[in-house]
Amino acid sequence: MNTDPIADYLTRVRNALKANHRIVEIPASNMKKAITKIMFEKGYILNYKFEDEPWPGVIKIALKYHPVTKLPAINSLTRISKPGLRKYSNAKDLPRVLNGLGVALISTSQGIMTDKEAKKLNIGGEVICFIS
Repeated sequence: MNTDPIADYLTRVRNALKANHRIVEIPASNMKKAITKIMFEKGYILNYKFEDEPWPGVIKIALKYHPVTKLPAINSLTRISKPGLRKYSNAKDLPRVLNGLGVALISTSQGIMTDKEAKKLNIGGEVICFIS
């Protein structure tokens, strides 16, 4: 039993990056799938694949590295809202990561989205994590 599956997801990706792994496998959930899609759209991961059999399935993520320097595309993954202390923000006060160079993931009533998309739609929500 895992009390914080999102922190587990971020830790698995962080550990795989430090070990220079090409692929990391993570137990699947709908929230983790949404986070993975956003990470792919923003260019932080190379590719992903959802395998639904056996239930609940796994998410296979191909990690992205610089071709010459071999440095990972993700510098830091930071969990903000935790089960013991939830962090919420309205649309006006949404955080900016690295002055706009990073991405904050927000869980809203419209689903999980980046801080920029939430500001555009004027929606607040729970700040899940920072990616830079």
